[in-house]
Amino acid sequence: MFEVAVIEDPAAAEVSLDPVRARLLAELARPSSAATLAARMGLPRQKVNYHLRALERHGLVELVEERRKGNVNERVMRATAASYVISPLALAPVAPDPSRSPDRVSARWLLALASRLVRDVGELVNAAAKARRKAATFAVDGRVRFATAADRAAFAQALADALTALVGEYHDETAEGGREHRVIVALHPCAADRTDDTTRAGADAAGTETKEF
Repeated sequence: MFEVAVIEDPAAAEVSLDPVRARLLAELARPSSAATLAARMGLPRQKVNYHLRALERHGLVELVEERRKGNVNERVMRATAASYVISPLALAPVAPDPSRSPDRVSARWLLALASRLVRDVGELVNAAAKARRKAATFAVDGRVRFATAADRAAFAQALADALTALVGEYHDETAEGGREHRVIVALHPCAADRTDDTTRAGADAAGTETKEF
């Protein structure tokens, strides 16, 4: 079982979004049979089997073992991942395109970048899984508490300057056999600390959350 799996197929995404099937995926973090799931969820076994077959067709659950119980063969199933992410590829015609309106102080542009990140890394992860290899990636996640909006703006500028210098030092346009890597750095308020945007906008010297950068 993978820790995280990426759903790229629109039909698989639709299947996973059904409330009953989503709960089945959560319950199947540990292998279970339809009978056990039916008792746990308070549903008819026949209905659980119906949903399990739909999930199995799209590769979201897999057979762990098949055992004889009385006069029937009991199938023990397990989710293929502990959690799932739906790639923007599942909604390709309306997937965000960061190149349309690049604006480094726009929260919506950040969202478009994040969507592309999910799409690109999802493709890498799925390809690496098929090839039985690991995708070469690197990530840093941290928190910083700013005393003032001015401090936050200064931090953002210093971060941009440092990143520009670092990319300039290591980027080699003429390297034969070199492989391009994408670098994304984001700064945003932590969701747990989010306050009303309108209230904060009035308090910030620049007038809005985004434009003070």
